[in-house]
Amino acid sequence: MKIIKLSAIDSTNSFLKEMAVNSVIEDFTTVVTQQQTKGRGQMNSEWVSEVGKNLTFSVFVRFESFLFSDQRYLSFAVALSVFEAVKSLELNRLSIKWPNDIMAGNKKIGGILIENSLKKDTIVSSIIGIGLNVNQDNFSKELSKASSLKKILGEEVGLDILLMNVLNRLKENIRLLKQKRYKVLEDKYLDNLYKKDIASMFKTPEGNLFMGKIIGVSQEGKLQLELEDETIKEFDLKEVSFI
Repeated sequence: MKIIKLSAIDSTNSFLKEMAVNSVIEDFTTVVTQQQTKGRGQMNSEWVSEVGKNLTFSVFVRFESFLFSDQRYLSFAVALSVFEAVKSLELNRLSIKWPNDIMAGNKKIGGILIENSLKKDTIVSSIIGIGLNVNQDNFSKELSKASSLKKILGEEVGLDILLMNVLNRLKENIRLLKQKRYKVLEDKYLDNLYKKDIASMFKTPEGNLFMGKIIGVSQEGKLQLELEDETIKEFDLKEVSFI
């Protein structure tokens, strides 16, 4: 496993993507930086992180026969890897918020961005970007729903040790993925899914409110909600949010 450490970069995902285009890089090559000037989250959102306080890194993974239609299992594997590494620190009320945010209670402590390279109907490689709030003390008003491991635990966490823990868990879960042990990954993911089987209030981008209950994730990776009339409806990313 090759780890490249940088003091500052615009985006670890972008850096690793350029590396993959210009050279042949080994599986699980990792780029980690103290500062991302243009960190990215899901759907082109910005990932903001205080310099030197948190983990911001990307990992290159190569596949041989991984169908694009099974990509949700990659999301499960990555989210579980971060979840399990953080869980080892004995955090309470830890969960995965669909599709792959890491939550401590109702506060977000980590996010994931996966970018895939495709050949016909298969994923040939993925760049997995992970941002984890570790030792940051202060968050802006715009990030009122964010927290960090230090704020929750009351003490600093070693960045290098946590990074290696995440990478080791990732290697194990990617191994399960490559062995096509999809049910193992899905069961573990659903067991730790934020507010699964709990009646909750949701909101659409248009501002419509409704009650629903998360029951699972579809084959296409969409969130499955059971509504009050017991019908099941599926939602894509940014099509629904919690109140």
